Amino acid sequence: MKKIIEAQRDFFKSGTTRNISFRKKQLKKLRNLLKDNEDRLCEAIHADFSKSEFATVATELEIINKDIRIALASMNDWSKRQRVSTNLLNFPAKSYIVPEPLGVSLVIGAWNYPYQLSLAPAIAAIAAGCTVIVKPSEIPGRTSALMAELINNNFNPEFFTVVEGGVPETTELLQQKFDKIFFTGSTGVGKIVYKAAAEHLTPVTLELGGKSPAFVTGDCNLKMTVKRLIWGKFLNAGQTCIAPDYILVDEKIEDRFLELCVKEIEKRKYEIDNNNYVQIINDANLERLSSMIDPEKVFFGGKIDRVKRTISPTLLSNVSFEDTIMEDEIFGPLLPVISYTDLDKAIEQVKSLHRPLSCYVFSSNNKVKRDVMEQISFGGGAINEAVMQITNPNLPFGGVGSSGMGKYHGEAGFRTFSHYKGILSKPTWFELNIKYAPLSNSKLWWIRKVFKL
Repeated sequence: MKKIIEAQRDFFKSGTTRNISFRKKQLKKLRNLLKDNEDRLCEAIHADFSKSEFATVATELEIINKDIRIALASMNDWSKRQRVSTNLLNFPAKSYIVPEPLGVSLVIGAWNYPYQLSLAPAIAAIAAGCTVIVKPSEIPGRTSALMAELINNNFNPEFFTVVEGGVPETTELLQQKFDKIFFTGSTGVGKIVYKAAAEHLTPVTLELGGKSPAFVTGDCNLKMTVKRLIWGKFLNAGQTCIAPDYILVDEKIEDRFLELCVKEIEKRKYEIDNNNYVQIINDANLERLSSMIDPEKVFFGGKIDRVKRTISPTLLSNVSFEDTIMEDEIFGPLLPVISYTDLDKAIEQVKSLHRPLSCYVFSSNNKVKRDVMEQISFGGGAINEAVMQITNPNLPFGGVGSSGMGKYHGEAGFRTFSHYKGILSKPTWFELNIKYAPLSNSKLWWIRKVFKL
């Protein structure tokens, strides 16, 4: 590990990555590599947890391609020095801000969207001019192996490489000195990464998770609300960090809401054979999810197939915040529904919990939309939609508090892997003597005056 990092540090110091043309060339190579191997990428992820070609292209590869296209089109502008105003005390100087790459970066990816969550941060790092070591999740082993093969066989390892492995390899990586660490995963592991980075004063971006609520009010377009919520929740069998974790529904429409949810689930026929569902990633997660299901609260679904490693889309009703399923992020196809009679109290309840990665509100009332979006602190969210905010590259993506820190996608990703230097440039043909001795009351008067301007 140390040799790899030292080689990348030497390469970074050479200044090669500061060249915009070099960065663009590498991103174009990555784009072509992914396109040429799309079939293999789809086959590998299907072998890991039965993800279909449609889902892989729509939720992973095209998002990656979009990030590359935006970076190629915008990198020149992002990299320009920016003129800013100069205060009178520094007359006649000029001031500007210059973005520069942070240096050697480590990207630790997650298993639920193994291509997107490993390569999208790497694209941002490359666009900013960093070198990159990607450590993909070892859980989907075939996707990890294929990423390692494709990248390590086609890129200079001193610039861009993949290191495979599990906890021991990740632990060893974290013991090294990096200039930037980007981690996607659980809050618990995020704390370990943050602690390790602190030993080297390394800046960190943590993309974590949390229990993301969805508010459903009595005046919403209920059919469209259900259609979008069910899609967002059961996409990737609920193994999506920004999926609605639980529903807060107005008691007046709860019965109708549940009825329509059942119809929507039945209509979509969620099955692996229908290419719209996936396996739970492994047996450990299957058992974890199984233990969350209270049979007495299952309104619909709850069927567990340990051979196929699936859990059918499951609705749970009569749920309270005290129930076991409300203790931790679900990250699976279980949807608890909690009814409320007072929206303000429901908002206060959510505010008393850890700040979630996402928040959604489905309503036709502008005041209600504003109240939910403004009163609750969360990473990012949507009004009358779920999950789709991640597809807009102009919206920064990231958490807040225990759901993460730092943002990426589009220019936000470039900024995440950059340091912005502030520079003052002053000519030598003129100088105010106000700062030089001998000091006097009149100079102090002028100091007070110019600082106010």
